[in-house]
Amino acid sequence: MNDKAHDNDSPTRQLALGFASHVEQWARKLQGIDAGSRPGLNLATVKQAAFELSLATSDGHVCLSLADLTRVLTPSPSIATLRADLLASGLIGTPQAVGAMPMILDDQDRLYLHRYFDYERRLAQRLMRASSSEPVMVDLATREQLSALFQQPADAPPRIAANTALNTAPNTASKAAPQAPKQSSEQVDWLTDSQVDDQPPEIGATQGPPDWQRVATALALRQRLTVISGGPGTGKTTTVVNLLACLIAQQPDCRIALAAPTGKAAARMTEAIRSRSAHLPPAIRDRLPADSFTIHRLLGVRPDGFIHHAGNRLAIDALVVDEASMLDLALATQLLEAVPETARIILLGDKDQLSAVEAGAVFSDLSADPTLSDDCRNDIAQLCGIDEAQIVPPAAIRASALRDTATWLSRNFRFAADSSIARLAGDINGARSKQAIDSLKRSTGSSGSNRAVGNGGGGNSDGSVRWLDDGATMPAQASLDRMLQGYEPYLEAVRRDPQDASAITEAFGKFRVLCAVHEGPRGVVSLNERVTRHAREALNELPRAQRTDPRDPWYAGRPVMVLRNDHVLKLFNGDIGISLPNEQGDLMVYFADATGGLRAVAPVRLPVHQTAFAMTVHKSQGSEFDEVLVLLPAQRSRVVSRELLYTAVTRARHRVSICASAEVVTAAIQSPTSRQAGLLDRLREAGLERQEHPPRSRQRTGD
Repeated sequence: MNDKAHDNDSPTRQLALGFASHVEQWARKLQGIDAGSRPGLNLATVKQAAFELSLATSDGHVCLSLADLTRVLTPSPSIATLRADLLASGLIGTPQAVGAMPMILDDQDRLYLHRYFDYERRLAQRLMRASSSEPVMVDLATREQLSALFQQPADAPPRIAANTALNTAPNTASKAAPQAPKQSSEQVDWLTDSQVDDQPPEIGATQGPPDWQRVATALALRQRLTVISGGPGTGKTTTVVNLLACLIAQQPDCRIALAAPTGKAAARMTEAIRSRSAHLPPAIRDRLPADSFTIHRLLGVRPDGFIHHAGNRLAIDALVVDEASMLDLALATQLLEAVPETARIILLGDKDQLSAVEAGAVFSDLSADPTLSDDCRNDIAQLCGIDEAQIVPPAAIRASALRDTATWLSRNFRFAADSSIARLAGDINGARSKQAIDSLKRSTGSSGSNRAVGNGGGGNSDGSVRWLDDGATMPAQASLDRMLQGYEPYLEAVRRDPQDASAITEAFGKFRVLCAVHEGPRGVVSLNERVTRHAREALNELPRAQRTDPRDPWYAGRPVMVLRNDHVLKLFNGDIGISLPNEQGDLMVYFADATGGLRAVAPVRLPVHQTAFAMTVHKSQGSEFDEVLVLLPAQRSRVVSRELLYTAVTRARHRVSICASAEVVTAAIQSPTSRQAGLLDRLREAGLERQEHPPRSRQRTGD
């Protein structure tokens, strides 16, 4: 059932075997003590179930369905028989009698490790409390703020309401403020299955769909819990900046925390908000949060857990979490339980991206149902000053008990409708593998060509997509050449002035090689070795005083990625630094800091790290580059999914090169990731429980 089960030496398998052995011993002990209460106990079945469940959770599943378990048992029992056998072991509880059992079997025939069932139930209860709270009244000043931020001509810079509580000084920065993106018919909805040629009317028109950024902002002002999903370029940052401005206008002393799962995502969030807030008046802009935190840093990680939790909550009025699609079940539960009951929770992410490395697909589940109740649509229409009939959310992927929570941003402001990269991303996400392959073939200029084409070449109107039909075990020379070409501007920046850390860091951030796997000839380790050899040869032109012994892993221009958090050094998993000489000629590793500058760390002080010319697609989440090169395995692999390919392609701002065979690309698009979980059922159960035992009514008040 699981590829990892066939790898006898993998730590995952060894852990599963150990857990299964313990379960068997516990069952034998219980059988010896009270065998009569468990007639027909099948120890082999219980042991196999524990083994398969451990493997499933290592693969990112929260639970294991009995239907899947029956397929690996010999002989294959019925689900009813299997359920009876498991419950007879004395080691498996139920939702009605959880006890201290190591495993739980729910009413929908899902088998859980106890801790994951507990996390799922606690998260559902916290979410339902936030979702079911009374709508927050929005005062007049905040409504005017919302109107000023979104209701202006498409080609004019945003205006701020003149009579908001904080707007006591003229907005001297308004002339230099960047223009709002034009709402034109050339924008493309690349995240849905609709054809990009059939564009909806302009946003802001009297007919047609509303500005969903504005709707999302109004929803977040009304609700305690808001989930905003959208791909790169769909305006999540703009939405957040405007939302923060509205919150501050309504409550000047509002305590707002910005957080993200990784250090680089947190830093990018701070930078993005800073760059998008120039249009705000100083009185509001100065009150924006100055820093973003990793979730672990926000909660205060320590060896025995977190400082902040359900019993010691964060002192905040609003929490904004970026890249929330990377949240696993355990971390999501611990984070949201630490948020005060009266605080707002705003989760931002992309429901179509890869889910967390650890167990769970929380954001995908929370984004599944964007429907809005009639009362909610009426309130939003009044807040936005539009006709309620215009607010028509898309159909739910799966029904959810969460009410009036999710919004999808699908209009892309980065790419035009005829952009090849936008079409490719849309075809991947829409499971249109034939169209995707046809588009890739056009990008090469001829269907059988194995060459990359620049701007305007061979049917690719803008050159944003390049395909190298490379399906060999070893990467083709054309793929390797493209990698080296991509890093040439970076290497030239190092050669030009190895002490100009800012210019070198900027050059390195423009191009990246993304891999699906870590090991093997088409994996991260092998490609880093290849590019490193080339880089060291290319940098031989540096002055002799700045060269290093070839046997020394450190050299001027070596990029490294941190693989383990170090809170003393303020370095976190995924942070990237570059080794360069300081003024004394000593090599230091320069990392971007929260202020937009750089700070140097001695190589010997770094936590576990690796060279970072190539990185996995998982590690690239939360990052964007001008250009990416995506190298997929030579053969079909269960790790190469639709979500992985979509995530890789959408890391590119301007260009993407796909190095893979048509067969592997097709298999990826036709292989959506499916993680087993029961969060939606837990939400439904939590909702029913609240109906049976409603909380005391609270007076509806503003913030």
